Amino acid sequence: MQIRVHVPSQTLDLLDESGVLRKRFVISTSKFGIGFEPGSQKTPVGNFRVESKWGEGAPLGEIFVARVATGKTGAPEDETDHVQTRILWLEGLDAENINTHSRYIYIHGTNAEDSLGTPSSHGCVRMSNSDVVELFNSVEIGTPVYIEETNEA
Repeated sequence: MQIRVHVPSQTLDLLDESGVLRKRFVISTSKFGIGFEPGSQKTPVGNFRVESKWGEGAPLGEIFVARVATGKTGAPEDETDHVQTRILWLEGLDAENINTHSRYIYIHGTNAEDSLGTPSSHGCVRMSNSDVVELFNSVEIGTPVYIEETNEA
């Protein structure tokens, strides 16, 4: 499998090994735009891989802090940008995005599902909680991820 995030359309495609689209998900990337700078809260672009997966078996909406389940569930009205349900921790493979792992850039579930489809995260790729479970169950550690900022979908 492969993952392709398309920033202009705020979508994430799950592709098979041949590049055939298996599923398209609505996501959110950073409200601060594209970038690589530590502390910028921007979404990096380029080539990545899933470095690790966290949260297997956690209930929908489970909040994680430093990848540890808290036993709490996020609510839509909570303005905190929670990391919820599942985490796919990304590792940058290009010179400009090599710091992605140390910036804690994830694909994860969110309590702000009503904001999906618009740039609204703090750097990570947010998904609905049910969608991130489906993606988590469909990919392995090492799965290639490409985040693109061009207008070609």
